[in-house]
Amino acid sequence: MVSETVIQTLKGYTNEENIHLGEPMSNHTTFRVGGPADCLLDVRDKEELKKICKYLRLTGMPTFIMGNGSNLLVSDKGFRGVVLKVQSGMNQVRVEGKRIIAQAGATMAQVARVAMENGLTGLEFASGIPGTIGGGVIMNAGAYGGEMRQVVTSVEVLSSDGEFWNLDNETMEFGYRTSSIKGKDYVVTEVEMELSEGDPERIKATMDSLAAQRREKQPLEYPSAGSTFKRPEGHFAGKLIQDAGLRGYAVGGAMVSEKHCGFVVNVQPGITTAADVMKLIRHVQATVVEAFDVELEPEVIFLGDF
Repeated sequence: MVSETVIQTLKGYTNEENIHLGEPMSNHTTFRVGGPADCLLDVRDKEELKKICKYLRLTGMPTFIMGNGSNLLVSDKGFRGVVLKVQSGMNQVRVEGKRIIAQAGATMAQVARVAMENGLTGLEFASGIPGTIGGGVIMNAGAYGGEMRQVVTSVEVLSSDGEFWNLDNETMEFGYRTSSIKGKDYVVTEVEMELSEGDPERIKATMDSLAAQRREKQPLEYPSAGSTFKRPEGHFAGKLIQDAGLRGYAVGGAMVSEKHCGFVVNVQPGITTAADVMKLIRHVQATVVEAFDVELEPEVIFLGDF
């Protein structure tokens, strides 16, 4: 549990209205499930983030940094520690020539829209990705042939020793849904991207076309975390799951999407539990291994005690 001493100290770093105790994480994830975090704090800027992270590290308090929770499954038991949410306070985007500099909490869709409005092409693929730019660079988010590594020039991070570092594209070591900072004690604060000049109308047409494809092929009508599994080498996760006979398979209110088997969806918001989702993910993994000897690795991040 977060002690009263920690809470009072945090109030010295930020406004009291930014601190939420016993906050249901179901309100902060696109899966719409998850128990309460002991404390959720809306971070206003990177200097505040720096001070709070330094203090929490000194206390040894379990801490989790999140954007808009689009790739996150939180246990029904919640999280015993402090969740720092950067989406609402650190979401500014600015344009300098052909460069876009976005704070970590800006959504991928928001940044893609700014690029389009300024006649910059190269981020159309990101227009339908629900995550933030901070999470996007950590996992090298991509869609429809585009990936963050194609446009990122530098990433500003808060290091574990409390200093801001700038990591260039090469240092980021982008790979398929990964980077050199994934799983490490770095917090992304800002991302710089280099794009190309383009026609705003043509860029918008491309974004509209990709949005239409998403609506046709993806179960956007249900809460989910997007693609549940990474693409296994030489295969497609959705095809393996479908061929294993799992289309529409459900555990409680969690179901393998009938529209796209690569998605686990929440068909009973308010009733579905994180345990339902986890049991279904594990069942899908076990069934695909048995049927095709292929291991599916989740893209989803698991937070808390399952």
